[in-house]
Formats: sequence, structure tokens, C-alpha cells
Amino acid sequence: MRLRQFFSVLLLACTVAATAVAQPADFVKGADVGFLQGQERRGVVFHDRNGQERECLELLKNDYQMSAIRMRVWVNPRGGNCDKNELLAMAKRVKALGMDLMVDFHYSDSWADPGKQPIPKAWEGHSFEEMKQDVRNHTVDVLSLLKENDIEPRWVQVGNETTNGMLWDMGHIKTQPQQYAGFIRAGYDAVKEVFPNAIVIVHLDRGHRQDIYDWNLDIVLKYGGKFDMVGMSLYPYWAMDGHPELNADDIITDCIKNIRHVSEKYQCDVMIVETGYEVDEQHPEKMEEGRRQLTRVVREARNETDGHCRGVFYWEPQCLPGGYKLGAFDSKATPTAIMDGFVEE
Repeated sequence: MRLRQFFSVLLLACTVAATAVAQPADFVKGADVGFLQGQERRGVVFHDRNGQERECLELLKNDYQMSAIRMRVWVNPRGGNCDKNELLAMAKRVKALGMDLMVDFHYSDSWADPGKQPIPKAWEGHSFEEMKQDVRNHTVDVLSLLKENDIEPRWVQVGNETTNGMLWDMGHIKTQPQQYAGFIRAGYDAVKEVFPNAIVIVHLDRGHRQDIYDWNLDIVLKYGGKFDMVGMSLYPYWAMDGHPELNADDIITDCIKNIRHVSEKYQCDVMIVETGYEVDEQHPEKMEEGRRQLTRVVREARNETDGHCRGVFYWEPQCLPGGYKLGAFDSKATPTAIMDGFVEE
């Protein structure tokens, strides 16, 4: 009897352990809010749907299920916007709310994306070896500041939308693929030096384009680069711009397929680290369409990628209309219907 009981308990323990292993990892909903501190300095006050004043991060967390914040960091930006001190100030707020942090290194003094990857002014004229050291030093410097303040990012991007490489022309993927991969590796090693458990992300744009991901990531690995996760940008609005033959649903479908493809080919998880949908207060139906698209993205990213898509981040949802088209708040600094996409799975 005792022996049977022993094996029953052992079987139960093994079943529980196997069940625990089989459980899907947490799926993260988040936002990039790099403009937020500037908005607050200009006096922008955010509200919920009931017209009540709310602190923006608290609103995103409690009303829209967001558990993470993404922040870009530039090297020596004009006026200190998006520098390491702004990052630290926001990181403290993120930690106080119990949210996770993603750090997005642009390795530039300003914007870096597929159309531009300018070398920071202080690094101009440096050799390839010196530039790798610059990448390492900057990464370690910024992350060490967080560590000194007892803040540990969960994810760190080494480069922003590096589809065509980074630190041009030295690290352009078409002309200097080996040096591009060398910069990715320098960033990866620097992150692990400060935060060994941080998840290091390589981030590319146009998540619906499998060919781009095969081309870029093959080069990164061929020449010794490393990454733990692949970050994707998914913007149906921009993908359709100038391409009348495309539609949003096909773009989303192709992105979900690509997530499955990338995770299987490179044996890593994937995350949609940027997405956004059009706000047009004169045409409310556009916000409803954005809500529909975002709902679909979140649902399928979570449920139709074999657990390998680990989350969806909205890029600057708190932006107000008038400048950037793809925020998710209206001119009264109130969430639009688009934001419901995070809670209507």
C-alpha cells in the first residue's frame, strides 16, 4: 500500500512538473513612450474615457493590461532628449509600477531606422575596432547607470530597425556585412557583461517580409553576431503607403507566418516591438478599423505562433494627433477605440 502511494505521489509530481513546463510563457503587452517626458514638460495631461485625469503609465497598465515599457536611448542627443538620464528617470517610474523595461539602443545621436543609421558625432573618424569599442562602452555606460539604481531591464535591443545595418557607412549590411555583424556582437557582449540574464534583441522593420529577415539574420549569424530574440516592426499603414495592391489583413497574415518561420529557423522567440494604427478624429471609422487590426494582431501573435511570439508593443500610443499619425490617443489626451485592441482578445 505504501509503495503504491509512493508511486502515486511520484506520478502526480511528474505530471505537475510536466504541466508546468508545458505552460505557455507570459505574453507581454507594452508601449514605447519615448515622447512622454517631453509631453509632460509641455503640460499635457492625460485622461481616461470617463474624463478623469490619469498618470499615463498607470493608465496604460491598469486600463489596457500593459506590463512593459520600451524606451529608446541616444548617445549625445541635442537637449538631452532620450539620453541616458531621461532613460533612468522613466525606468524609475516603470519599476515603481512593477512593469518590465525594454531598452532600445539606437547607437546614434538621433533617429536610426532603415533609411538612416548615422554615426554619433563623437565616434566620427574612428576605425572599425574603435567603433566596436564605442558600441561596447556606450552600452555598458548606460546599462551600468541602471544597475547602480537597482534597475534591471528585461530586454535590450542592440540597434533600432537595423534592416540595412547600423553605423553607416561602416556597418552598412550591403557593403560591410561582416562589420555590421561585428557591431551586433559588440552590443550583445556588452549587454551580457552588465546584465547576463537580459534578453538581447535584433530589431528589423517590415515584419511581413520573410525575405528581409532571412537575409539580415543569416548575415548576422554568418559573421559571428548573436541575439536571443528577434524584434519586428509591424505597420500595415506604412506598408500599404504607395502600394495599392496590398491590404492590412494580408500584411498581418504574412507577419504572423513570418513569426512562425523566424522562430523555427533561428530557434528563438520573437516579439512585435513596434506597431501602430491611424488616428483620424474626423473619421471615427478609421479608429474602429485600427482597433480591429490591433485586436487581430494581439490575438494571433499570442495564440497562433506556437507560443514563440512573446508580446506586442505599441509605438507611442500617447501621441496626440497633429504630428504623428499612428498614436492611439485623441487631441484631448484620451485613449481612442484603438486601445481597446489590447483588451479585446
